[in-house]
Amino acid sequence: MNSSFSAPVGLPELSSALPDAAQRVVRLLRERGHSGHVVMLAETGKTSAEAAAGLGCEVAQIAKSILFRRLDDDAPVLVVASGANRVDERKVAAQVGAIGRADAKFVREKTGYAIGGVCPIGHAVEPLTLIDADLLALDSLWAAAGHPHAVFNLSPDELLMLTGAAASDVALRELA
Repeated sequence: MNSSFSAPVGLPELSSALPDAAQRVVRLLRERGHSGHVVMLAETGKTSAEAAAGLGCEVAQIAKSILFRRLDDDAPVLVVASGANRVDERKVAAQVGAIGRADAKFVREKTGYAIGGVCPIGHAVEPLTLIDADLLALDSLWAAAGHPHAVFNLSPDELLMLTGAAASDVALRELA
């Protein structure tokens, strides 16, 4: 998996200088059969546009992790969406129950990651996870690797396998 991947030009290779959370992601990825290759962006990847600019890829290829809080039991609900899409909270709620926004404290407590670096795997509390079906149409994705500057490359099939989640319609579709 990803054995032929090479870092985009200008990005540093994996090193022991990775932040602790990114090193933890490397170990988790390797345990699950992924190459574990993590790159550090020179600029923050907190937004999909910033990450795409730093990687030289399309915004749609950014697999952004958005955490919600299920209202009836405070369970974390992770939506991994295409960077080009806004998440339709009504569609998510229809699948998992009423949800609310998660603040920075909730995100850190439930995932173990800071906002902007939430990886799709390795959470402190296992979330209910939904994968944006629009990601399946792409060949290559980039996801956060535990730190706002750290990312890793994967295929849509790898994302499904790593998370154990199914793809679903979570994208907001604006009426023309």
